[in-house]
Amino acid sequence: MSTRTVPRNKGQGWLHTAGKNMMRHWQLHLLVIPPLLFFVIFKYYPMANAVLAFKDYNVIKGIWGSPWVGLKHFELFFENPLFWTLVKNTILLSGYLLLAGFPIPILLALMINEIRGGRFKRFVQLVSFAPYFISTVVMVSIIMLFLAPRLGFANIALNFFGLNSVNFLGEPGMFRSIYVWSDIWQTAGYSAVIYLAALAGIDPTLYEAAKVDGASRFQKIRHVDLPGIVPTIVIILILNVGNVMAIGFEKVYLLQNPLNIANSEIIATYVYRIGLLNANYSFATAVGLFNSLINLVLLVTVNGLAKRITNNSIW
Repeated sequence: MSTRTVPRNKGQGWLHTAGKNMMRHWQLHLLVIPPLLFFVIFKYYPMANAVLAFKDYNVIKGIWGSPWVGLKHFELFFENPLFWTLVKNTILLSGYLLLAGFPIPILLALMINEIRGGRFKRFVQLVSFAPYFISTVVMVSIIMLFLAPRLGFANIALNFFGLNSVNFLGEPGMFRSIYVWSDIWQTAGYSAVIYLAALAGIDPTLYEAAKVDGASRFQKIRHVDLPGIVPTIVIILILNVGNVMAIGFEKVYLLQNPLNIANSEIIATYVYRIGLLNANYSFATAVGLFNSLINLVLLVTVNGLAKRITNNSIW
């Protein structure tokens, strides 16, 4: 009698293959466990506590035992006289940082890529990259010392040219520019590394073809470099737009003072004041959840537009 092999179920076959793969490369899978645990414990598990936004938190009853109040805290935030001021300040500061800070790392990467001297190229990369490792607290201290009304270098220079001293950090209108341009100085070199890596991946034959055609350096940048890094530019732009409402809290809070708070109070600092200083945890959670939902909508929208226009997207 002839025996026929019974075909294995597709699900079982996939599991069998995955099991064999894990056994063969168990060291690599072991390396994945710590980052997975990090995201599960510190990113995904805390999401369950977002239910606090819909409850009146009671310390004794805990998060899940506190009474349900629905959209009460969201309504209080929308009716708050500071609502539009907070949204406006957050969007203006983030938009300013995006418009001014996004192109500069690209230009810096293109310029570094055109440097022919190896030592000078490494020196430029080191000088532009080093500020990124300065902590936020130290960076704010440098800004305060540099812009101090009496002994700051900026005012000493103004006085040298016969101009009056300016209280830079006390002027609400100057806060956004101080924040944005100091941030660009600190992070442009680090951000340029991504574009330098993308430039390194461009096919060398394209440069050779451009050279044969007699293209100048600017023409090579325009027709070879920029098209080669467009996918990277689009992905970084999508991620940056998705974080428009999540601008850094630490630096803004440290640069704040009673004189510039009209322009420096953003949603992140407001959540800190209401949630931690005033112990209104439910209200602060509602405001933070609203902030995250706006970021999610922006991310999905921009990703869809980028996919339709440039055929490049995150998913």
